[in-house]
Amino acid sequence: MIRIPLHVAVDGQGLARPAAGIGVYTQEMVAALRQSAEDSLITLWVEPSNAVGGSGTRTIPRARFLGRHVIWPRRLAHSGANLFWGAAGQLPLGRMAIPSVVTVHDLAIYRQPSWFPRGQTLSVKLVVPRSLRRAQRLIAVSASTASDVVELFGIDRGRIDVVHEGVGAAFRPLRREQLQSFAQRYELPEHFLLFVGTIEPRKNLLTLLQAWSQMRHRPPLVIAGGRGWRDEKIERHLERAGSLVRPLGAVRREDLPALYNLATCLTHPAWYEGFGLTVLEAMACGTPVVAANASSLPEVGGAAVRLVPPGDVQAWTGALEEVCGDPQLQQRMREGGLLRAAEFSWSRSAERTLRIFRQLVRAAQ
Repeated sequence: MIRIPLHVAVDGQGLARPAAGIGVYTQEMVAALRQSAEDSLITLWVEPSNAVGGSGTRTIPRARFLGRHVIWPRRLAHSGANLFWGAAGQLPLGRMAIPSVVTVHDLAIYRQPSWFPRGQTLSVKLVVPRSLRRAQRLIAVSASTASDVVELFGIDRGRIDVVHEGVGAAFRPLRREQLQSFAQRYELPEHFLLFVGTIEPRKNLLTLLQAWSQMRHRPPLVIAGGRGWRDEKIERHLERAGSLVRPLGAVRREDLPALYNLATCLTHPAWYEGFGLTVLEAMACGTPVVAANASSLPEVGGAAVRLVPPGDVQAWTGALEEVCGDPQLQQRMREGGLLRAAEFSWSRSAERTLRIFRQLVRAAQ
């Protein structure tokens, strides 16, 4: 079979927040696609404020609405690209002259709008729904997200491919001597529970704080994440928790492998995750994980993580006490997590995504 040359135009708007989930996904996937498809051209289109220059990068027209939704589709039609990939979950509103694929990360805002700040009406009511209906193919980062697309928007399941996210090579078990300077810099205790994520309602930090406060032998709780929105109640609990809670604020992404390695256990009580990259990264570092049995988290963690109902404070207290108090259980969870994490890689995700791209371009000829 003759292979049709592939030129993919990629929406890089997620790179405006490179440490957030969509930003990580875009960076990792573009790098993996370029490595996996050396005979193809991957052009990354970025916002003017995030322009990085270099070959393979172009700038989205500057005017905020007209630039993205009217002028940009016209430029794409004359760019030489034969496929558009909405890596951030959207298409421009204007007519697309080339086939398009959209990655759906999560639909939490449709499940529970109260978790989010207001002011996203254009995106939520118009851009995302139109994008999901207009794209020739949809990529869901989990089967859970694929089910949400079908249920919430009535999309034909046959138009959706599930391609899991991956985990980078930096996330691996590290030797103790590699971790000492990091532990000293952040003044971390020898044993601690870890929470990684933005402080916002969806992450369910409130349940974790309540469960942790009821533990008979409480280890310190380290919180790595910047402030988000609607976090006033959480802040009040943090103020009452005392010195055993250590808020680190937003931690640089390159520091996360060391932080995972040092933790006794990662706690991830989120009500909803489109994929749950934090859980995967922790497992890849050999860190035991206690996570919510909600949305995509059982799909990612499998039998390697301890799953707990997200709203059951007593169950969370029991699970944390059991894991923290049993070194043999911790070792079994480390081994299981490493085996589970080995099933995910960005290169594998890129190869599956490339097959989807090529099928669509071939069908359009």
